This record gives sequence, C-alpha cells and structure tokens, in this order.
Amino acid sequence: MTETDAAPMSGRKQQAARNDTAILDAAREVFLADPKAPIAAVAERAGVGISALYRRYSGKEELLRRLCHDGLLLFVAQAQAALGEPDPWRGLTGFLSAVVDADVHSLTVHLAGTFTPTPEMGATARQAGELAAQLVQRALDDGSLRADSVLADVTLLLESCAAVRVPDPARTRELRARHLALLLDGLAAGRDRADLPGPPPTPAELTWRWRTA
Repeated sequence: MTETDAAPMSGRKQQAARNDTAILDAAREVFLADPKAPIAAVAERAGVGISALYRRYSGKEELLRRLCHDGLLLFVAQAQAALGEPDPWRGLTGFLSAVVDADVHSLTVHLAGTFTPTPEMGATARQAGELAAQLVQRALDDGSLRADSVLADVTLLLESCAAVRVPDPARTRELRARHLALLLDGLAAGRDRADLPGPPPTPAELTWRWRTA
C-alpha cells in the first residue's frame, strides 16, 4: 500500500478521534447537568450524528462507564505524581488541588448509581483508594495532617468542592480553589484544633450510592 492509499484511512482515524473527544466532552456536560438525559442529547451537543455515536458506544451505560473510568484514571495519575513529591503535605495538597481543578468528583456525585461499574473500573477504583491512602498516611506520619483525620474525610472534602458550581466555568474553578484552601486549613495539624464532632465516615456511607438496582 502506498502513502497515498494510506492517507484516507489516516484521515478517517483522525476524524474518529475528533468525534470521540467531542462526544466525551458533550457527554460530560450533558450528564452533569442531567444524569437522566437521553443519549441523543449527547450527539446533538457534540454535533455528530447519532449513528456516529453508536459506532463508538453501544449505549448510554457504556458511555457513562467510559466517563467515570477516565476520571478514575486521571485520579490515579495525579496520585502517582503526588507520591513523587518529597514533602508529604505539599504532595497531598497538590494532589487535592489537581483533582479539584480537573473536576473529577463531579462525576461521582452526579453519576454514581446510574450504571453498573465493570470489574476493570473496580480495580482502578481500588488502586485509586490505595494511592490516596498512601498520600494521607505520609502526611499523618509527617505530622502535617491533623491526627484525627482519615482518608474518608479527604473523600468528602473532594465531593464538597465538586458541589461548588456557578454558570461561569472560570469562576467555578476560582471558587473551588478558594473553598479547597479553607478546607485544607482545617486539615492541617495545629495545637489549637478543636476535636472533630462525631465519628469519621464509614466505607458503607461513602459507597452506598454505587449500589445499583
């Protein structure tokens, strides 16, 4: 096959990649606004035909899985990078800042329980939890994280930041960064910290919404 013969195939692959990016971006916007929205709304927002969408995804459930798995993979990548930071507190806070800025947890808050996760997603979620636990433990061992905090507190912190949303995306990022700074101040170790009220969140309390019918 000559280079001329191969060019059309390359062009089709490039178009398919562009379509996939447009579909995922549109799906994120559509389903964060309304988790019950039909898949046709995604195609319309992406500017692609419904047949082009179905060539890539068999249905809404597969599309939701892809969105959430991509979020998990980003979480894992940020956690791995943060573990390379020598200073435990800087590693933890830098990780949280990156995850909040990437808006990973909005998917968890809005889409949990709307689809059945795959075993692959489960494995990635466990890896994400293990890496986050390492970041928290390093900061606890270092004495920079208040001693009565646990990993589940960090999970709720991320969800709290994800709940901050206004119509302007740039302002949303700014407000989330501000909210995160306030929450991190509460996580930092200090001699004058008041005891936290109530017991820490349990695993069951954090995962109940992923139980699908």
